[in-house]
Amino acid sequence: MSAGRLRIGLSARILHQAPAELGFRGKTLQYLEQSVAHWLLAHEALAYMIPAITGDAGVSRASVLLGDYVRSIDGLVLQGGADLSPESYGEAPLRPEWSGDRVRDRYEIELFWECVIQGKPVLGICRGLQLINVALGGSLHQDIETEVGAAVRHVDAVAYDQNAHEIEIVPGTGLSRLYGLTRRATVNSIHHQAIKALGRGLEVEARSPADGVIEAVRWRGASYVAGLQWHPEFHHGGRTGLLDAAPVMEEFLAEARRARGVKASAARVP
Repeated sequence: MSAGRLRIGLSARILHQAPAELGFRGKTLQYLEQSVAHWLLAHEALAYMIPAITGDAGVSRASVLLGDYVRSIDGLVLQGGADLSPESYGEAPLRPEWSGDRVRDRYEIELFWECVIQGKPVLGICRGLQLINVALGGSLHQDIETEVGAAVRHVDAVAYDQNAHEIEIVPGTGLSRLYGLTRRATVNSIHHQAIKALGRGLEVEARSPADGVIEAVRWRGASYVAGLQWHPEFHHGGRTGLLDAAPVMEEFLAEARRARGVKASAARVP
């Protein structure tokens, strides 16, 4: 039964310094957030976390490659998490706390391009949208509050995923086709960084109407690549008033199924 299910990779979050109470003194943790895995499982896909390969603990990058992982999956979801490092888009951090995670950036950019090369669809969530933008040559606002005039509250440390604001879907885009007549909707918001310069080939699919912050993008390249600034995996747990997350996942999985079919057809060619 499981052989027929889609296999979806999830990029790993990286905790470089685990809190002492977890019992992993001096160790690095790689992990996934439960909601994103359960969002996939709810759509009957299998979720696989893809670990970063850093070259330590005797693991040779020459013997185990991210491309090997990508060949075994049907699509990739880039998780949210820590800031991207400004160094990844040619800038210096404006504040030490905005230095981000350069190690994770390198790992996920390599993983992203492996999926593009192999024709596997990619869905980016929050940081994942920002990663896609940077991988395609774009840049980020290091902090919305200080760089975007009259910005709405895109992050609230107390409210966390209960913080929400309105988005406006751009007519004629892939997102507008998914949601029909819905032009405005409410989404959660847990980010203090956002797209500044748009990456090559990316099309804006939604913005925050109050301040113009980009909330969704799609790539016009050969592979399916889409990104959302909000966390759709937090929408499907029964909270009312938020944009339905199902159409996004259904489209992504349909693309993964199509990509699997293309691969199967190519394998049958003599």
